[in-house]
Amino acid sequence: MADISDITAQPQTADSDIEDGGDGGYSRSADLPRPLLSVSFVQKLIGEFVGTFTMIFAGCSAIVVNETYGKPVTLPGIALVWGLTVTVMIYSIGHVSGAHFNPAVSIAFASSRKFPFKQVPGYIAVQVLASTLAAEAIRLVFHLNDNVCSLKGDVYVGTSPSNSNTTSFIMEFIATFNLMFVISAVATDKRATGSFAGVAIGATVVLDILFSGPISGASMNPARSLGPALVWGCYKDLWLYIISPVIGALSGAWTYDMLRSTNKSYGEIIRPNCNKASSKDRKEASQDEICVLRVVDPLNQKYFICSSPTDINEKCNVTCKLA
Repeated sequence: MADISDITAQPQTADSDIEDGGDGGYSRSADLPRPLLSVSFVQKLIGEFVGTFTMIFAGCSAIVVNETYGKPVTLPGIALVWGLTVTVMIYSIGHVSGAHFNPAVSIAFASSRKFPFKQVPGYIAVQVLASTLAAEAIRLVFHLNDNVCSLKGDVYVGTSPSNSNTTSFIMEFIATFNLMFVISAVATDKRATGSFAGVAIGATVVLDILFSGPISGASMNPARSLGPALVWGCYKDLWLYIISPVIGALSGAWTYDMLRSTNKSYGEIIRPNCNKASSKDRKEASQDEICVLRVVDPLNQKYFICSSPTDINEKCNVTCKLA
């Protein structure tokens, strides 16, 4: 459901690969073309399929259980199931595929140059396929066949407006905007990424469902709505759940990009050559030569002491601590 960059605070992360146009860790000569169906791209598609299938199956199953067994799950419970599933899948698959699970997220990241446009069709295809198969699995497991689209028979796990189309369109836009804004903040900005990014995204899903679920169904995801619609043939108002989330995701990504003043982390703002540092700013330890430099953070005008082992042919890979 989200393109996750640096979400697990690991050296090799999903968006570090995506933003650099990488191929998932498989090195290739710079002179050789990168095939669309490379091994790493296939792995990403499989990851997207598994993550999307799990998310749709778990979240929609919670809806069925709630409606079938006297509402034991309740709306907060359903929201929590969706949020926890998203969080778990982010930490499980984020380093493989980026954990989009959502065509709107894939499109938004491509539009802001954080994901290759050429991979978007493949991602959308597997996301819709996974959602459709998850909905079919739910239909078979819970025997949902009777008068589903009318909402007067068996439970329909798709999305449909409970208010006017205009109100539902606005709610879908706001919910998806919130989701994409948070994703852009915690999953792509190197100054904000960390081990809790997946939790922040999952919590956003929970909050969005709580305030928009009773009104629009809180889809935020064209694949989430399209899969059940294809299984049961319920296409009324489906356009709303395709157009509004895409517009909301684009707006959320672009808005955060406008707020982001730099893509660099504090340690990357200034990477001086230690060998050119003045003797006043250099300090030698007993065993390792340490380059100690005073760096000004241009964002907050704070001084940082940056130090790292030096190499005669390499620049400092500085790690900054507030002085």
